[in-house]
Amino acid sequence: MSDTLIHSSDVAFTPAVKAIQARKGSRDAYARVEQRGGWRTEVDENLTAFLADANSLYFATSTADGQPYIQHRGGPKGFVKILDKNTLAFADYSGNRQYITQGNLSENPRAYIFVMDYAHRRRVKIWGEARIVDDDPALLTSLTSSGYKARPEQVILFKISAWDTNCPQHIPQKFDAADVAAALAVRDSRIAELEAELAALRAPPSPAR
Repeated sequence: MSDTLIHSSDVAFTPAVKAIQARKGSRDAYARVEQRGGWRTEVDENLTAFLADANSLYFATSTADGQPYIQHRGGPKGFVKILDKNTLAFADYSGNRQYITQGNLSENPRAYIFVMDYAHRRRVKIWGEARIVDDDPALLTSLTSSGYKARPEQVILFKISAWDTNCPQHIPQKFDAADVAAALAVRDSRIAELEAELAALRAPPSPAR
């Protein structure tokens, strides 16, 4: 970030936020988090595993004067790649060609990634700065998943400032259609096996010769 942060969580806990936390009674708890080092600032094994299973995220940017915008980004599982302990990247596939995200990043690099795992009722929040790379074909190719039917247009590079997780409270449990279909296919196959076994047990014995 362009501003120096005393604690990594200061990327979100501004003086105004801290004042409200103090008024509503949660400031002491978050102050203890700050004393223990604040939010994580580097990719660890937990974030690595979480992103490896993600096929969807929400990407937030804002204009120079602060008008926010949230855009969905998706791809096959693991489409968000880890370039180093502080840098994420993913192929940005062609969509409706409004380029609001790219326009915002051209004047304000601050960005935010929100990843929701409905099946396991987990979420990850990542603050940082991002930029568009549209002149590096080799990098784009390395981030593009073969077999995914979409046209990769450019790369979004994201430098992590801080990241944190949320509790599962109020997250509805939902499942991807593909995962549900796979589970049903396994169930149906097992039912077919059991029905065949049952039919064999019910069949009359062959006559003795």
